[in-house]
Amino acid sequence: MTKIVVSDWLFHYCEGTCTLSSNAVIAADGGITGVGSMAQAWKREYPDAEWEKVIVPHDWAVTMPFDKKCSSGTGYLPGGIGWYRAHLSLPDEAYEKRVELTFDGVYKNSQIWCNGYYLGRWANGYTGFSFDISEFLDRRQRDVVIAVKVSHPDIADSRWYTGSGITRKVMLRITDQVHLAKDSFFMTTTKADEDRADFTVNVETVIQNYRGRIAEKQNLSLHGELLDDSGETVHTYENSIPGQAERQKVTWNGSITNPKLWSVENPALYTFRLTIKREEVPVDSYEYRVGLRTIEFDPDKGCFLNGRSILLKGVCLHEDAGCLGNSVPKKVWKRRLTTLKEMGCNAIRMSHNPHSEELYDLCDEMGFLVIDELYDEWEGPKNKWSTGHNVYPPVHQGFFEEFHEWYKKDVRSFVGRNKNHPSIMMWSIGNEVDYPNDPYCHPLFELATGNNDANKPEEERIYNPDRPNAERLSTLSAMLSREIKKYDTTRPVTLAAAFPELSSRIGFFDEIDVIGYNYKEMFYEEDHKRFPKQPILGSENGHEYWQWKAVLDNDYISGQFLWTGIDYLGEAHGWPIHGSGAGHLTLAGFKKTEFYFRQSLWCDEPVLHMVTARTQDIQNMPENTGNHNYMFTNRWNYKPGEMIDIKVFTNQKQVDLFLNERRIESKKMDESKGVILFCIPYEPGVLQCKAGGSCSVKLTTTGTACEINAKIYDDDFIADGKDVMQIEVSLVDCNGNEVQEDPSVLHVLVSGEASLLGIENGDISDVMEYKAPFRRTYQGKLLIFLRATKTAGSSKVLIKGDGLRSKEINVHSVN
Repeated sequence: MTKIVVSDWLFHYCEGTCTLSSNAVIAADGGITGVGSMAQAWKREYPDAEWEKVIVPHDWAVTMPFDKKCSSGTGYLPGGIGWYRAHLSLPDEAYEKRVELTFDGVYKNSQIWCNGYYLGRWANGYTGFSFDISEFLDRRQRDVVIAVKVSHPDIADSRWYTGSGITRKVMLRITDQVHLAKDSFFMTTTKADEDRADFTVNVETVIQNYRGRIAEKQNLSLHGELLDDSGETVHTYENSIPGQAERQKVTWNGSITNPKLWSVENPALYTFRLTIKREEVPVDSYEYRVGLRTIEFDPDKGCFLNGRSILLKGVCLHEDAGCLGNSVPKKVWKRRLTTLKEMGCNAIRMSHNPHSEELYDLCDEMGFLVIDELYDEWEGPKNKWSTGHNVYPPVHQGFFEEFHEWYKKDVRSFVGRNKNHPSIMMWSIGNEVDYPNDPYCHPLFELATGNNDANKPEEERIYNPDRPNAERLSTLSAMLSREIKKYDTTRPVTLAAAFPELSSRIGFFDEIDVIGYNYKEMFYEEDHKRFPKQPILGSENGHEYWQWKAVLDNDYISGQFLWTGIDYLGEAHGWPIHGSGAGHLTLAGFKKTEFYFRQSLWCDEPVLHMVTARTQDIQNMPENTGNHNYMFTNRWNYKPGEMIDIKVFTNQKQVDLFLNERRIESKKMDESKGVILFCIPYEPGVLQCKAGGSCSVKLTTTGTACEINAKIYDDDFIADGKDVMQIEVSLVDCNGNEVQEDPSVLHVLVSGEASLLGIENGDISDVMEYKAPFRRTYQGKLLIFLRATKTAGSSKVLIKGDGLRSKEINVHSVN
């Protein structure tokens, strides 16, 4: 099999096509009624020379200004109608073989043409799809034209940022007429014997034989090899294939002794190579990356990976990266996941939709267990906030309109693409679809309040018999669970419940293997007794210490998934806030105060970190509003004499506090809060905390920022027109200390064989448009993204700001 990535496209945006109305009319010309005609853009001969050249994955929304008229739920960024066209030159062999056009994800409602032939539509923006275009290729027309129309006028269709466009990779898959059916390969691992080191590897796939249609006599066989990371063959398989069958299922199983097992500490990966032979001559080959591991959930003892108990220290993730939108390169995710790993994180919940394939690959490579999630809503429309979070009235746009027509195709795509990832431990069929009165309700509760109903009017919380009955959710839950198990019976099915006070009493969990609770730690003990055969975990949790204690104190709870790992666009509280600050990392991937608190709870190696805040500011905060970690920063700059609260995040039992080398106080851990607290009057100089024999951390009073510091994060920069490089920028004083309070505007100029892809500072209130070549720092930092050209060579990046010594760095791209 030959794979060709299709990354060079032409793009045209139909302006003026954003609406908060649920009555948007999509005209036959490809725009909204009243907008200029694009009726011919699907035609092969359509003139597109003036269109914009873009690299796919591409998200057009982040290339446009923030707009208060757009929806707060999706980050105040536009949707609309977009057209893409690609001109391809295929190798000669393609015209004798099968050619499949594959999209990993297009948001949303995409329609596809090849050489003027209409291939079809795909509604969901998060699941992948493909079309066989073999019949539409003609040797006489060497310029193969793919046209894609993307329709996203309903910009209040989600509770978070979705992006707009071909936001994931596109590929051509060229195979022999006899080939493996797409997504048919599936390898699973079982422990052969508890007392032995043998593991059984089970393999199944489907051979698609187009030559069989012409009754050609063939001597076909399928050869399989399992290769370790050094390329050594550890097992082989061989099967003959009936030459006349159009579709033939092939299965194998074999025993492997002492394999390298995939785990979060040592994520060992193998390659499974399959070769189709005709008359003993190879005609097509495939390689799949796999891992050998077992995973099980015990209702009383929690989660076991390869027979060993493991506590899931997870975070939930949306898939945008600020200025990059939802078209996030693998390198960017790697930097983010590396930092989360440093925090002690070992699990990811893909919220609340399937993510890009590159993110799953990284979870395989780096050792993260994954809950893979399919939907946020089913047939019932959830409230979407368009003018601020929980600001009534809501808007009701979204996927619910497509659910019944598309859920079977979505499930097949969802499981089919991802089932060989060893990182994926379970499938989630939905998030908070049982949220009270959104829209379902039930007579068991005359008044129902969800975990996020601070501003909800009482009339929206009372039982209304005219609304859909929540018992319907049990039917849908069972339906989706069964659909998942058509394609994979080896992993448990789960969901994330928002209101188990009701849903657990109406059959919602009847066909769910592992029960997920969102913010419902108070029901763990009671519901463990009510559902003695079903494991329970925290599928979405807050940051408080008591919520983590609910995991530590109950062996039957497998772990927790914090909301969230990283800040994200959308679900905004109101202009100019355009994102959520619930993460442990900023949109730029920099560590927040909450990161260090979690690191002290989750890591085994010594952790010691210190943050400060004005005592008066903390005292002015309302009671029962959380741990206030977000109020604390890594700085020691205040007015002399004012009282300062000091938090120490550590896994050490006792620490000593010093100020300008004077020992101030020694304190032990506050076991009720998981932190050590001090309060002292401010004095400029050096604040130091020590624990044990070697742990020490300092905060230093800084001067005015005078210089720009820049660090290239990535080791390589490939001249392929797609690769990215990340540059971390910070402001420092004349002694080299980082200055957090300076919001200087930095200008970035790039020359040579690279271009500026974007600048992200992590400030979710900064509505400067993302395509600007300048941005102010946030807490003294920002992140620069560069994109390589297709020519290897040097580039200069000049970073400058008023009153600051400019910084120039050289970047080299290679072939």
